[in-house]
Amino acid sequence: MKKLFYLFAIFSLITSCVSKKNQAIKQNILTLRDSYCKAPFQYNYSKKLPSYNSDSIISANKDLKPMFSDQSILILNALDNLDEVHKIMELKKDSSLASQVKVLQLKTIINSKITISLTELDAVAAEFDCEGERVAQIGNYVDNLNDSKSNKLILYSIVAGAAASIAGGIVKDDAWSSVIDIGGGALGAGFGLATLNPKGKKVEFVHTRNLLRDIWREKLESPNFPPFIWYMYTEKKFSNKETHSIIQSMKERWLHYQFDDSKIEADKSVIFSDGGYYRADDLHNRAAMLNQMQSATRTINQNINYLLLDLDKLIL
Repeated sequence: MKKLFYLFAIFSLITSCVSKKNQAIKQNILTLRDSYCKAPFQYNYSKKLPSYNSDSIISANKDLKPMFSDQSILILNALDNLDEVHKIMELKKDSSLASQVKVLQLKTIINSKITISLTELDAVAAEFDCEGERVAQIGNYVDNLNDSKSNKLILYSIVAGAAASIAGGIVKDDAWSSVIDIGGGALGAGFGLATLNPKGKKVEFVHTRNLLRDIWREKLESPNFPPFIWYMYTEKKFSNKETHSIIQSMKERWLHYQFDDSKIEADKSVIFSDGGYYRADDLHNRAAMLNQMQSATRTINQNINYLLLDLDKLIL
């Protein structure tokens, strides 16, 4: 009897700790159902998108090619700064003080537009980063739920087996002892089989502002992104091979690695909806996709850096 007492005391202690842990997690989950990552107010960006006729733009500004790369010319066009650059090239032919002052004024105008574009990049990357952390917290919550359930079932299985073993030793009747052994074994096996739930638990996760949905649908414009950023995402000239845009390349990787090349599964996935019930795998996939978009957004800074270098060569 003393063995049974100790066994149930340990069992009660462990289940109490698990229960307190789950209660703390459930309290924290309430803060994650409304996104704290979006901007406090919606900025009304200009609806004007840069032209996607990149070859014509480059051809019309071929006089800039000795100084600027094709990508830099397209960025200047997207920022509406081509006129300023042409004026600087004309003014550079005159070495007077007035011309030099005018050149500096024009460069200030260009730098102002570039600064705004850089802050837009930082803002978008920060939201992807924040959303990724938010999803990771939800993912950890679901992982903890699954681990807690598995641990309790394993514990029940151990307790059932131990209790049957102790009871079998106490009972002297062979028939009843066999019944207890068989029943305890069956109960322990049942708890063990119950842990074999590959999908695990799910939790409701809401995201009415869904940046990943805009990326997946890839429309002409997106109200959730500044037009300049959206242009950089969707213009093929800014990708490494210039055959697919940043977004198109990203979507191909998502389709292959996250959805096993099934567009039907991707289109109906909760990841691209307003939210719903997520399992752990979906949450981890969403977090990975947000982090990938954050990285892709930050790589655009390289294009801006090359433009600044080209501008310095022009001013010198």
